[in-house]
Amino acid sequence: MSKTVLLMVAMMLLFMYVGNALGGEQGMQTAFLAAAGMNFFSYFFSDKLVLKQYNATEVTAQTEPQLYQIVQRLANKAGLPMPKVYIIPEQVPNAFATGRNPSHAAVAATQGLLNMMTPQEVEGVLAHEMSHVKHHDILIGTVAAVFAGAIAMLANMTRGTASQQNSGQRNNCVFAAVLLPIAATVIRMTISRTREYKADEGAAYLTAHPEWLMSALSKLDGYSRQYQMQRATSQTAHMFIMNPFNGIKGLTQLFATHPSTEDRLKALAQIQQKLH
Repeated sequence: MSKTVLLMVAMMLLFMYVGNALGGEQGMQTAFLAAAGMNFFSYFFSDKLVLKQYNATEVTAQTEPQLYQIVQRLANKAGLPMPKVYIIPEQVPNAFATGRNPSHAAVAATQGLLNMMTPQEVEGVLAHEMSHVKHHDILIGTVAAVFAGAIAMLANMTRGTASQQNSGQRNNCVFAAVLLPIAATVIRMTISRTREYKADEGAAYLTAHPEWLMSALSKLDGYSRQYQMQRATSQTAHMFIMNPFNGIKGLTQLFATHPSTEDRLKALAQIQQKLH
């Protein structure tokens, strides 16, 4: 929770700086109120926003018994409340968890994950997501997604209004326009990489079969390099078990939100040796 509060405070200060650059003291006061409202919204409603973005549909034990039973079994093993379960109408396999705490959590899997993976591989993937829930990763990940989107909007605003400002304000706007996308990238990077390793480890011990997740990660990596999710955005990429933009070349490794699949598989192989 402390990291989430720190993120919210940092974002409030950033918004106030941009508000001052755009409109002086009045702009800063307006930005403060906007940031305070966004903090409230992101804490209570950011999970619903992300699920809606991907057209996720909630399922039950009656509508999707196999998926629901897998999540229920993992929740019982992990000592967690049963989260809500969603399916995303997307053929590229992937999954994520969201919510503000374990009592208000949700796990979402794409239809492609259910179609292309064995039940054991699906369980390995969902165990990874349930580990994120258990480690309280889900709130900061979802809040970061909302703020990353807001930062992108602010960057566009500063670029659009820079020509209308006096020289001092124009310099501030230009600086903000450069700073904001970097800030968004840093936010996503800092909350993601080590947490993915920990969630992989948690999944390995939760299922007692690291090979299930290893097999799933290999398949996920292959699909993500060939196909891109239709509704994927850079603001939410860090939430997924596999980066939806793996197939894009260039500076992807420098600004990657996930460890390499190779490194993740090596770490899981070491756990497998301990368990067997």
